Amino acid sequence: MASARDSDPTLGYLTRKETEVKLPRPTRVKNKTPAQIQITAEQILREARERQEAEIRPPKQKITDSTELGDYRLRKRKEFEDLIRRVRWNKSVWVKYAKWEESQKDFTRARSVWERALEVDYRDHTMWLKYADFEMKNKFVNHARNVWDRAVMLLPRVDQLWYKYIHMEEMLGNVAGARQIFERWMSWQPDQQGWLSYIKFELRYNEVERAREIFERFVDCHPKVGAWIRYAKFEMKNGEIARARSCYERAVEKLGDDEEAEELFVAFAEFEEKCKETERARCIYKYALDHIPKGRAEELYKKFVAFEKQYGDREGIEDAIVGKRRFQYEDEVRKNPLNYDAWFDYIRLEESAGNKERIEDVYERSIANIPPAQEKRYWQRYIYLWINYVLYEELDAQDVDRTRNIYNLCLKIIPFDKFSFAKIWLMAAQFEIRQLDLDRARLILGSAIGKAPKDKIFKKYIEIELQLGNIDRCRKLYQKYLEWSPEHCYAWSKFAELERSLAETERARSIFELAIDQPALDMPELLWKDPIVKLFLNLIEAVIICHFKCLHQKIRRELFINSKETLAYIDFEISEGEYERTRALYERLLNRTKHLKVWISYAKFEASAVEDGFQDSNVQESDYELKRKCLQRARGVFERALSYFRTSAPELKEERAMLLEEWLNMESSFGELGDVDLVRVKLPKKLKKRRHIENEDGPAGYEEYIDYLFPEETQTTNLKILEAAYKWKKQKIVSDED
Repeated sequence: MASARDSDPTLGYLTRKETEVKLPRPTRVKNKTPAQIQITAEQILREARERQEAEIRPPKQKITDSTELGDYRLRKRKEFEDLIRRVRWNKSVWVKYAKWEESQKDFTRARSVWERALEVDYRDHTMWLKYADFEMKNKFVNHARNVWDRAVMLLPRVDQLWYKYIHMEEMLGNVAGARQIFERWMSWQPDQQGWLSYIKFELRYNEVERAREIFERFVDCHPKVGAWIRYAKFEMKNGEIARARSCYERAVEKLGDDEEAEELFVAFAEFEEKCKETERARCIYKYALDHIPKGRAEELYKKFVAFEKQYGDREGIEDAIVGKRRFQYEDEVRKNPLNYDAWFDYIRLEESAGNKERIEDVYERSIANIPPAQEKRYWQRYIYLWINYVLYEELDAQDVDRTRNIYNLCLKIIPFDKFSFAKIWLMAAQFEIRQLDLDRARLILGSAIGKAPKDKIFKKYIEIELQLGNIDRCRKLYQKYLEWSPEHCYAWSKFAELERSLAETERARSIFELAIDQPALDMPELLWKDPIVKLFLNLIEAVIICHFKCLHQKIRRELFINSKETLAYIDFEISEGEYERTRALYERLLNRTKHLKVWISYAKFEASAVEDGFQDSNVQESDYELKRKCLQRARGVFERALSYFRTSAPELKEERAMLLEEWLNMESSFGELGDVDLVRVKLPKKLKKRRHIENEDGPAGYEEYIDYLFPEETQTTNLKILEAAYKWKKQKIVSDED
């Protein structure tokens, strides 16, 4: 029962186990040393080829008499008939059967096989072709005609059958019969190639009138541009220019609005050009350009330009080129008036042509298309139309009054309650300065500050007044600037820089004090030298280490791309020699942020004071004592920083390790005076650990990271291990007693 249940009908009711292929177990090679004689793969293949046995072929049968021939034919026919009964739909079997009968010269039987094959599938035109080819090859012409007639009657849309039928009649010299077959075919209205074959047939026998009549029927059946062009070229080839022109004219009347009308007009114009009728050709080109949509007339424009270059004068050529592009741009701006890129291209075209009236007209039309939404992103391209307009009027047209009017109109259109463009205000002011009208320029900049204050406007206005030497105006502008944006660090720093350049040290210090007392600053590093920014901190270190003021300036130039725009309070006090104030600034900075870089910078400042020769002016001490005091002050800073990271920020282990490394480097830099062992006992151990990686789908593996183990943490860990061991021992004793 079990074997019957496990058997599978697809395996002949055998079990899976019985049908498994049992491969021999691979032999275990005991001696793996290489043999003395090595055999290559080429030798193995050559030996296999040599030992291959010859192919077994059936013996050839020789038929000696008619009885054996009859038996052979009977046996072969039985094989074919049995094969046909099994695979009646297989066409290759029918073809082989018919060809075998043909090879036996039994044409009646072969014809019968072909007829039976067509009964299976008469829609297969290849069977008809092979059947007719059999009849023609054996010179049964009437039978072949019969086959072709039946084929084209049943399958009139298969062009190959018509071509073969006509070709047979033409090869037999039956021209009238071939023409009659063509007429039967044309009644079915075939494609263009069929009509062209009929025309070529008539032309082979010099029947031009018949060909012309067929062309007339052809263009009626296929009213396409290509058909009319072929007809006209046929007349042109036969020297009938009037007839050819008539063909083109009739085609233009019928197909003037067709999608392929461009090709028709080009061919018509080229025909007139060949006939030396240049004026007719020019009129055709212009008529076509006026009636064909611009999007479909690219090739026509190219041909027209080439025609004008060949037959027209210079003015005509330029008009053709500019006119072509003008039509394109007009079409684009008509479809989308807010496509400002198209307006820019159109304006550039008119400026290249040099017609002032056209240029101003296009500018006026372009600026009339105001963006529908009052959002700056929609106005950014539009505003440059105004900018290009005023530049054209000022530089090219040199019309000062018109330029001023355009500026005023532009400033009225911009919705300043939503957004502003500082570039327009500045360009208008600079224009008035170029016209030597300083009062009007100040009026424009004052209006800009009142309506739409921006950083660029304040900077440029201050720069203009500073170049004119109006210091009081500059101070008033800086005050306005800071009233508008008190959190802007650039304004504070530049204001202090101005006072410092005027040797107003107390004013500069007061400005800095006001700046750092602001509750919110956009870029505090400009004033505080925020240690988070690496470049700013490197500058402080370089300033402290350098020995001379020129080196100070050199390092500033190397580290800052825009050094003119950065002035720090700390730099100011150092340059003034106020080191106690510098320390006070560092302390105030530490009240705001306890960043690692602040501590390191502070400690380096204290340690490098002796190297720069910083000392109290009232107390003269030896270099050794001065170094020792500086080292003690630096150690004090490091101790404070270490205490902060240990107690207030224990999670910042990496910053704490970096702090100890900086401390160690400082102690080693002091030579005998430094105490390296003081820091080494505090250095942590680096441990490589692994932790889980979590993502949205859950745990995604492990990653390695570096952890730091400090000496005080090691003692705590050892105590925890001892406590756990004692607890385990106590539990074990209790369990043993139980």
